[in-house]
Amino acid sequence: MPEDLQDLYAFLAVTRAGGFREGARAGRVSASSLSEAVRRLEARLGVRLLNRTTRSVAPTEAGARLVERLGPALGEVEAALDVVNSYRDRPAGTLRLNVPATAARLVLPPIVTPFLRTYPDIRLEVMVEDSFVDVLAAGCDAGIRYDERLEQDMVAVPIGPRVQRFATAASPAYLAERGRPEHPRDLLAHACLRGQFASGTIPTWEFERDGEIVRVDPSGPLLVRLGAAVDLAVAAAVEGLGIIHLFEGWLQPHLDSGTLEPVLQPWWQNFTGPFLYYPGRRHLPSPLRAFVDFIRSR
Repeated sequence: MPEDLQDLYAFLAVTRAGGFREGARAGRVSASSLSEAVRRLEARLGVRLLNRTTRSVAPTEAGARLVERLGPALGEVEAALDVVNSYRDRPAGTLRLNVPATAARLVLPPIVTPFLRTYPDIRLEVMVEDSFVDVLAAGCDAGIRYDERLEQDMVAVPIGPRVQRFATAASPAYLAERGRPEHPRDLLAHACLRGQFASGTIPTWEFERDGEIVRVDPSGPLLVRLGAAVDLAVAAAVEGLGIIHLFEGWLQPHLDSGTLEPVLQPWWQNFTGPFLYYPGRRHLPSPLRAFVDFIRSR
């Protein structure tokens, strides 16, 4: 039975990571051991669970059905074993968080080090992903997202700054050459550095002043994947390629140094800060409970 469970965990790790190497890296085991475990499981069940090619690994229909049932089932097993943690002097185990790049950059840095120093027996794994995902299906205990992207059946706890805003900025050289926009619609005549979600959606730029909301869809010479390549767009803005519209905290070091200058500052829009969210179940894994308590204490 223990070997059966290990093989099931190995299969789930491969499907969640999208490959043997990726699963091995996440679980700190060898790819060959995961491959052998999946072969054992397939032989025992008498059905192929994964379609393997030289470029990708994807579950078969039978494998996909197994994944659907395994996630919650193994989660209950882990929760049952975690009950023992309540008898320890301090929480222990692994906490897996799914967060957008903005949270990894702007929210977690002042939290992670003091939390792990407070709970040295907890290991934190952070998965950075800007698209909305089912945290349980992704093998995570909790996630960080903004309120418009939270599912209704989740418990949400405020984390990080409670008010944030988008900032618009450009380099002094760009503004000297192209002029300074005075109204958001003036951006339509400027070179703007845009971002794109993994889904392919390019979000419009939104501004607000005295209750008036203005949305613009400017064009420009550079389009980057939000999260993964935002620093490329920031560097391009610093070099004078165009105007950027991004989280103020991301741009703040450049605004402070003067390599970027604020543009349309009276129109910068405020929005509610992010939330830590997790399934509303009675028993939380002790690492997650410790993290929730730590966040609330701050």
